[in-house]
Amino acid sequence: MKAYKLSIIFLFAIFSAYGQNTKSFKWRSIGPAVTSGRVADLAINPNDRDNWIVATASGGVWTTKNHGLTFNPVFDGEGSYSIGCVTIDPNNSSTIWIGTGENNNQRSVAFGDGIYRSKDGGSSWENMGLKYSEHIGMIKIHPTNSDVLWVAAYGPLWSSGGERGIYKTIDGGENWERVLHISDHTGFNEVHLDPRNPDILYATSHQRQRKVWTYVSGGPESGLYKSLDGGENWIQLKNGLPGSDKGRFAIAISPVNPDLVYCMIEGHGFYKSINRGASFNKQSGHSTSGNYYVELFASPHDINTIYSMDTYAQWSTDGGKSFKRLGEKGKHVDNHVAWIDPENPDHLILGCDGGLYETWDHASSWHFKSNLPITQFYRVATDNASPFYNVYGGTQDNFSLGGPSRTINDRGIVNSDWYVTQTGDGFESQVDPINPNIVYAQAQYGWLQRYDRLSGEGVPIKPIPNPDEKALRWNWDAPLIISPHDNKTLYFAANKVFKSTDRGNSWESISGDLTRKIDRNQLPLMGKIWSIDAIGKNGSTTIYGNIVALNESSIQKGLIYVGTDDGLMQISENDGNSWKKIEKFPFVPNKTYVNDIKSSLHQSDVVYAAFNNHKNGDFKPYILMSKNKGKTWSNISGDLPERGSVYSIAEDHVNPLLLFAGTEFGIYYTVNGGKKWEKFGSGLPTVAVRDIEIQRRENDLVLATFGRGFYIMDDYSPLREFSDENFEKKVYSFGTKPGLIYNQASPIGYRPPGFLGAQYFMADNPELGVTFTYNIKDSPKSLKSKRQEKEKENLNVIYPTASEIRKEKHEVNPYILLIISNEKGIPVRRISRPYTSGIHRYTWDGRVSRKDNPKRGAHFAPEDEYFFQLISFSNGVFDTLSSKEKFSLNHLNNLSLPALDDELLKFQSLSNETLRIYDRLDMSLNETIELADRLEESLKISPEGNLNDLEALIQMKAGLREILNELNGDKDISEHEFEVLPGLGERLSMATWGSFGMRSKPTSTMHEQLKIVRNALPKLQEKLENIKGSIERIEARNINLGTPYIRGVMD
Repeated sequence: MKAYKLSIIFLFAIFSAYGQNTKSFKWRSIGPAVTSGRVADLAINPNDRDNWIVATASGGVWTTKNHGLTFNPVFDGEGSYSIGCVTIDPNNSSTIWIGTGENNNQRSVAFGDGIYRSKDGGSSWENMGLKYSEHIGMIKIHPTNSDVLWVAAYGPLWSSGGERGIYKTIDGGENWERVLHISDHTGFNEVHLDPRNPDILYATSHQRQRKVWTYVSGGPESGLYKSLDGGENWIQLKNGLPGSDKGRFAIAISPVNPDLVYCMIEGHGFYKSINRGASFNKQSGHSTSGNYYVELFASPHDINTIYSMDTYAQWSTDGGKSFKRLGEKGKHVDNHVAWIDPENPDHLILGCDGGLYETWDHASSWHFKSNLPITQFYRVATDNASPFYNVYGGTQDNFSLGGPSRTINDRGIVNSDWYVTQTGDGFESQVDPINPNIVYAQAQYGWLQRYDRLSGEGVPIKPIPNPDEKALRWNWDAPLIISPHDNKTLYFAANKVFKSTDRGNSWESISGDLTRKIDRNQLPLMGKIWSIDAIGKNGSTTIYGNIVALNESSIQKGLIYVGTDDGLMQISENDGNSWKKIEKFPFVPNKTYVNDIKSSLHQSDVVYAAFNNHKNGDFKPYILMSKNKGKTWSNISGDLPERGSVYSIAEDHVNPLLLFAGTEFGIYYTVNGGKKWEKFGSGLPTVAVRDIEIQRRENDLVLATFGRGFYIMDDYSPLREFSDENFEKKVYSFGTKPGLIYNQASPIGYRPPGFLGAQYFMADNPELGVTFTYNIKDSPKSLKSKRQEKEKENLNVIYPTASEIRKEKHEVNPYILLIISNEKGIPVRRISRPYTSGIHRYTWDGRVSRKDNPKRGAHFAPEDEYFFQLISFSNGVFDTLSSKEKFSLNHLNNLSLPALDDELLKFQSLSNETLRIYDRLDMSLNETIELADRLEESLKISPEGNLNDLEALIQMKAGLREILNELNGDKDISEHEFEVLPGLGERLSMATWGSFGMRSKPTSTMHEQLKIVRNALPKLQEKLENIKGSIERIEARNINLGTPYIRGVMD
């Protein structure tokens, strides 16, 4: 059976369906926002201090117009997701300038594609150039002329060259001139204007470069420059500053007295000038790391107060002679930007690696903005928990976390649903495939622990070398796997591979050092070998030569693949007893980082490898495939975008030709083994996809993004059926996954967010029910579109006839009916959908139609097999588009007191039918009351009106009120705060909405209320018909007497 199914899939995939639009496949963000993520810069509108523009290191741009109560992403569709700086035009606060590419230099930094401008407060953006700068440090705008800007282009971090220097435009960014340049190794991280004179500028240069093996954060070309003529000419400021190699510079001009310029130099200390840079005096040895920080913010209130961004934010009140910690109680550390309220020195906002924090008491207490989901995940793992699986992963500087893929709650997934499985920077997690309470989570450099989800306890299980053994080299993100053959067996890698058969209680080494063993300190950087004394040498860089990718074949036990950061692959077919080394790969530059290895789930000889060379300034995608365990390789990168390194690959567990690639700028899929790639789905912002996990039970694709948290594609399985053959059909229905339904809980009361306010963060659950996926090859054309097409073909337009105009105007738009029937062929729901071409997805909520309003659902359909079918309407004719497709509907068994027989269904069905009868009576009563009111007014003022009939009519209206009270309760009495019996509507509501929202046995009270209603309705209906007949007879008599007609239809 399985072999037959796969052969059919192979045949389909040969005729691969190129270019299908998958926008109907919606990515679902599950957050979290509990830890937020790195904020690189912040701009607050000086004209409206509730309006903030937030630049995040790798989560795009966000805005708030209500002081952080809500945030909206406004940069999701642009060419970059990494932001270095943001500036609001001082002449027009609706104009915003963004510099892309994080303005720091750490190991996970992402690059950008230049400078962007928005003229409408962030609603739309235009790339204004400098696309090869990769990192922009700062933007300044002329205070009175918005066409004049200066940009500090930091330039590429991973390579030399590119657009780096100080750039100036005098035409609003249409053209740029580089007005200051040092070399291909040195860029500019800051540019400042004297607030009294915009012709006076200061700029800081920084010579730096990073590779996978090292980092140098300074050199002779780092320095401070000044211009007196708007940037046309520059001089270097040296008086009082160190003359040796210097690291990153930061300056701050005091708003209180702009003659005072503060300057911090990485590796040297803190300096102050009181004469606009003519000379400097060293104040202290305070400086911070150019890798992450080196940013200063001068107080607008006090000339001697200055803030320095650091792991723990520092501040000085004596002009930099001494610094002390600002205070981080209840706040994340690692600070990058500060805003100081110009009217209140105690009111600060800081952006850090944990998001945004605000204080009104100068850091004694902080308010966390808990609704900014910009977490940077390196890895993702899922478990097999029931009924819903959980998602785990490790983050940059925000722990390893776990949380649900969905919940039973109507509020979806909230911050309190997440929990920490390991502190520190988080990295690869794995979960026992049999026992989901056993979670393996790690912090940086292999600090692995076994986390017990039941108790919350963690057991440290990192392998530690003995005193007589060599030290290990662990990667920042060490690879960890659970053997697919034994859930107790773990593999974990430093520069060698470790194996545990007892869940990490003990380890054995199954390899020697599997790397090239290169001495990184002998490798050239920026054209030379650097001294051990170089500024920031090797700072925040993993020691070169370690294992970064690890995989065991699920088909052949003991077949292990290893990839290293120095470009090796090692293969063992005997569980580590011996290893075969592969040093070079076709199509891939030598020594390229082996980012991911995946052995095929279908054939033991097949293996995939993703190589990532972005840390050498090469952003091309490299994916290789071997059909003989690495002996030879073919390039399956296909037509992946040239600018977009690959981080992760995944193979579908059913169709071996269906592959996924996580890249620097999104997720791609191929249905033909890599010949043709397409971007997958809609709703995923421009962001790096660092890791991919397939939850096989649910056929869900789960992504770890570096800056926007986790995303899930619920049930991607229709991709397996993508083929030209299927897409050539008039309509094609893809296989339907069994649906799961349940009544959602409301733990916070009313509709979310309840009473918890706009800031309460909620991520969506998937839609509840059964999702149908179908493709329509061509949509019907309207009469108007057909006419317009003909008109384009002919120079002489033939004007439509009167008959054609009428037909065109009154044509009924085409539509599709999605009809759901039970096994007996009885329809339970009919849903109208647009008749348009392309792939469509629709989720039925599992409810049968309400008898009184078929557009809405009533109670859940019972667990059973069902069919769905597509019927089209176009050109005035119905047509059967598809045959009946079978699917299953299941109920979640999460009840303490479930209904054990069909009593509930019978009661719900009877309640639904009663609702229809009640609705008929209610509508008829309202129509009769309206008729009586209009007739009363007519008889009262018409000279021909019979007053005896008017008197009788008033008595009849009293009868109508009696019926109304029966239905709705006696409001004449209840409005005076007297107790009254419930009306039939209230009694029926207990039966209908009470039972429609439950799956337990109906109560005796519910049965009794339904019985009361059903007994009363026929009597009331008879009474109403009698009154209505009498009213109509009065109406007819008086019309014959000459009173006005009060309606258009007479019986």
